[in-house]
Amino acid sequence: MSQPPDLSAAGGAQPPALFDRALWLARRARRALPRPEARFLHEAAIEGVLDRLSMVADRTFPKAALVWPGAPEWAPALAAHPRVGALETAPLTAEEVLPLAPGGFDLAVLGFTLHWANDPVGVLIQMRRALKPDGLLIACGLGGATLAELREALAEAEAATTGGLSPRISPMGEIRAMGALLQRAGLAMPVADVDRIETSYADSLALMRELRAMGEANALHARNRAPLRRELLARACAIHAERRPAEGGRVAAAFEIVTLTGWAPGPDQPQARRPGSAVARLADALGTTERPTGDKPPR
Repeated sequence: MSQPPDLSAAGGAQPPALFDRALWLARRARRALPRPEARFLHEAAIEGVLDRLSMVADRTFPKAALVWPGAPEWAPALAAHPRVGALETAPLTAEEVLPLAPGGFDLAVLGFTLHWANDPVGVLIQMRRALKPDGLLIACGLGGATLAELREALAEAEAATTGGLSPRISPMGEIRAMGALLQRAGLAMPVADVDRIETSYADSLALMRELRAMGEANALHARNRAPLRRELLARACAIHAERRPAEGGRVAAAFEIVTLTGWAPGPDQPQARRPGSAVARLADALGTTERPTGDKPPR
């Protein structure tokens, strides 16, 4: 395994660990794979990655790396894509170190794991360093609007029953903040897209059971280890059902999947010009008359 990389480009010292990565990895390892309902988020994320590969014109990726997300659906789907050649899988350890050779890959994919990274910029930096010049990086994870109503219901119910709040659901980044991670990691031509998935459950308890089956249950270091009190849980379920009703007495739930794409810097990529270096006037290109700011057009 390679030595932990120098992540000084990510801003210096490592931030305090937000997630219990060892716990999360253990949960991902025992996901309820035979249950189709425990796979739909991964399947949607995989489809988004494959679509983005298909949209890259005139490119193939002879050597690709999949940063293993603890879901065996990913490797076969990625390896079967006609533009992907040899595929190597790499675990993201509890310490968030990637055993990938520098400059060895045309494509690096982080599969539905970004929202569980203690240092997402550091992870993306390691992936960027594993790419050849002009190699493609794709990373995906849950976005900030995911399960917003459930989070609000739990917070309101806990405040009403205990007079306080404890971390119940992991924080998730907004799309703009997640897109900025690519620039901080030194990637060129960064793009952040979001896909929203609307679904429904028999009740809030069914939703919580499915989150556990997905390996997406609370793994915060600061989580409350005590089980949810019956009164708190009942109140939260009632609030959730009232605010997000669905047909047939069910409750609605929304997930956001954010997909990030960026390129390792390369000599043949388009480069932004220095401000003021233009050799042609926009007014000439548009066939209009250029006027100083503040001048009114003739009537």
